[in-house]
Amino acid sequence: MERTMNISEARNKLTSLSSDLVRDRETLAITKRGKPVLALMPWELYESLLETMEVMSDPEQMASFRAGVKSMEEGKTKGLEQVKAELES
Repeated sequence: MERTMNISEARNKLTSLSSDLVRDRETLAITKRGKPVLALMPWELYESLLETMEVMSDPEQMASFRAGVKSMEEGKTKGLEQVKAELES
């Protein structure tokens, strides 16, 4: 969920915002004159977004991802127990 706060209020609450955002797993849109100018989010979410953008910008990884989705849609997947059995043999 995204909250909105003006930049003056955010400046006054900066020290408590970090723990609030991490605890509530939220993002905060910081506004100036009513328009969003900054985003504040937990570090884990930021890293996750960077990783997602990296994967999505790699044509080879995206082709592999699309192939995996297609296999799932076509029912061409194996269950965990089947994979374990194949690996043990």
